[in-house]
Amino acid sequence: MHAIQQQLFAVREYLSPVLKESKFKEHGRITPEEFVAAGDFLTYKFGGGWRSSKAREYLPSDKQYLVTRGVPCLRRATALAYTDADEDAERLLSFGDSFSSPDEKDEWVETHAATGMAGLSLDTPGDIPDIDDIPDMEEDDLEAGDEATASSKPPAPASGVIDASQVEVAKGNLLQVRTYDVMITYDKYYQTPRIWLLGYDENRTPLTPAQIFQDVSADHALKTVTIEAFPHSTSLQAASVHPCKHASVMKKVIERMNSSVVAEQLAQQKASSKDKKKWFSRKSSSTGKELKVEHPEEEEVEGMRVDFYLVVFLKFIASIVPTIEVDSTASF
Repeated sequence: MHAIQQQLFAVREYLSPVLKESKFKEHGRITPEEFVAAGDFLTYKFGGGWRSSKAREYLPSDKQYLVTRGVPCLRRATALAYTDADEDAERLLSFGDSFSSPDEKDEWVETHAATGMAGLSLDTPGDIPDIDDIPDMEEDDLEAGDEATASSKPPAPASGVIDASQVEVAKGNLLQVRTYDVMITYDKYYQTPRIWLLGYDENRTPLTPAQIFQDVSADHALKTVTIEAFPHSTSLQAASVHPCKHASVMKKVIERMNSSVVAEQLAQQKASSKDKKKWFSRKSSSTGKELKVEHPEEEEVEGMRVDFYLVVFLKFIASIVPTIEVDSTASF
């Protein structure tokens, strides 16, 4: 059933017309030419590169899709799960011995009790000896202890090389880093970019679908993110974020960013127009009267350019796969 559905989607995309008019500010959709322009800007500023393969006639043959390899993924998405119950979890801690009255005990409230203190025992110890009853440690005892410690150490090998069996390995303390190949294609039906993910473990072994979904937000795994056939290959299957909501989300994000860009450009234009007024309204040296010079009309501000589309797109995708560092534009 899934294979039939993929075939239907492929036919639907093939029959869809190619978008010719720019709609990225009005509808969040871009043309193939704008996709190439945004991809060129992304690779120029932040790396990655274009690939050519199974050709789409509406894209240049050498710029079919974008690839960035070795994107790190340091944690699983479940490690970021933090609920209101964790925030509100509290417990009362009481410090004092068993013979103390309730008024003599110190009581403290532990917040975030569900995030790591559950296994900590705070029971008061047994009888603590008085300081006067503790014998002094003589130098003879120290020397005897040093001799016993020295005798318990294994003899050093004559060759100076330590045997591997004598090395204690810190099991479970090593960070298992996954990496992903991130690919961005153009979806002609939805007229938006589409992202694809190929995951590998620390040994460069491909991840299974179940392992990939560990790095996806629980709200999107097996819903928005599914395993699909990569359109530029005949055999490759990869995890993909379905683009059905991309246009509407990008429209909202672009509207907010464009308003701030327009405000900044208007402020710069106003500052430059003041300098022009000073230049054009100077007085005549002969008559002493102010010369009236007609100022040229103010240019309309451009706002956010389509080159930044993929920069904004990656910031949106980062919310779906929060542990995969797909957004290398954080400082931009």
